[in-house]
Amino acid sequence: MSQKPQFKFDNSFARSLEDYFSYCEAEPAVAPKWLQFNHGLAEELGLDPVTLDSDAGLAIFSGNETAEGSKPLAQAYAGHQFGGFSPQLGDGRALLLGEVIDTQQHRRDIQLKGSGRTPFSRGGDGKAAVGPVLREYLIGEAMYALGVPTTRALAAIATGKEVYRENILPGAILTRVAASHIRVGTFQYGAARGDEDKVRKLADYAIARHYPDTADAENPYLAFFAAVADAQAALVAQWMSIGFIHGVMNTDNMTISGETIDYGPCAFMENYDPGTVFSSIDQGGRYSYANQPQILVWNLARLAEPLIPLVDPNQERAVELLTETIECIQPLYESYWLTKMRSKIGLSKEDSLDSQLIQDLLKVMEGTDFTLAFRRLSQVLCGDKDLARNLFKKPNEFDDWEQRWRKRLEQEGVATEETAQAMDRVNPIYIPRNHKVEEALAAATHQADMTVFSKLLTIVTRPFEEVEGNEAYAEPAPATNMPYRTFCGT
Repeated sequence: MSQKPQFKFDNSFARSLEDYFSYCEAEPAVAPKWLQFNHGLAEELGLDPVTLDSDAGLAIFSGNETAEGSKPLAQAYAGHQFGGFSPQLGDGRALLLGEVIDTQQHRRDIQLKGSGRTPFSRGGDGKAAVGPVLREYLIGEAMYALGVPTTRALAAIATGKEVYRENILPGAILTRVAASHIRVGTFQYGAARGDEDKVRKLADYAIARHYPDTADAENPYLAFFAAVADAQAALVAQWMSIGFIHGVMNTDNMTISGETIDYGPCAFMENYDPGTVFSSIDQGGRYSYANQPQILVWNLARLAEPLIPLVDPNQERAVELLTETIECIQPLYESYWLTKMRSKIGLSKEDSLDSQLIQDLLKVMEGTDFTLAFRRLSQVLCGDKDLARNLFKKPNEFDDWEQRWRKRLEQEGVATEETAQAMDRVNPIYIPRNHKVEEALAAATHQADMTVFSKLLTIVTRPFEEVEGNEAYAEPAPATNMPYRTFCGT
């Protein structure tokens, strides 16, 4: 008999916030089968990967058995979706199995996604298909390798059940790991019920779990808001520096912890175009690449609203204090963004003209592959200018920019080779190219072939190491008149 996995769950959310969830069991899987298991993450969580990567682990991750200490629950939250407010959303197809304390003494949620209906399903079947599950696994692990705070994937399981969407698809369940699943929308849920005590309870819990230093501030709830704003500003700056477009930056998809969550209609931009949109449902471009910093501020303003009565009993004074913090978010984001972009062109010191230098590069870069343009800049310093120059639509304009860049680099006082190496450590050669992602998902969905996915996963989780033979994974998609579109996967 195989040994049972030991999670040592410590379920503080369930103990502390009974108004924000509903207990629920997963629907059994008919014929569960492993698609992918993350041994490295299991070890990081303090779990035994050998015990988990077994029939016993398969039973837990498929929802067929409940692990010892787990009390599965669906979390409640509200949210603005494309600007429209829904007072009740919640986990319509996800179950929080529980929380573990990882090897770094950090509390982490372990959640099943696609495990069936919950009280918050709102008419949906609560299930997920193989393609969206593997997309979330792949993109989350790629983001982690790129250094972006993110939820991660512990396991992907085929359920043996069919899922009915536009077509009949094989079903699957993702096991997602997060610092927590508390969202801006979680606060909106409490506020929508007009219960200040519920919001205070949630805020106290979030402070203790994510930002304990703010508990000792003169105004803890204002300090908490500022800390969340700081984490989110840093996160979006990182997205922008790698050309990532989230696709559904709704308030229910903005975590209090500052992690990226929900990899449905997301993608990486190839040719640089600030107006790029990938989501099939984002008809107005609300969540385009260039709009992400504005939506960051808008979403955080929605978090500020439930906090008004906590920040100060005088509503006018509370609004004034929160507004002052909101007005700092855009400059804060710009500071994080500029630091990231400086490093991408080999700068570590500050100069007042750096922002203009970077903006001018982006202007020259329009229509040019974003990832390759930055990656090949290091080759310019190594004597192979044409590798970068030939990427640009207007190479003469690049030449003019390059002269200004080289002059700026002289101020750094760093050896050229050292600068080039530093740039290659922050500019990836491999990202999850959209056409490669689709190839991998199609093979897994329609041929039950995981080899294409496994190869791609290996490459994108080592994004800075250029490997001979993997050239096709660094190339943009073949030219087509059809724009790339992604879907929610629900």
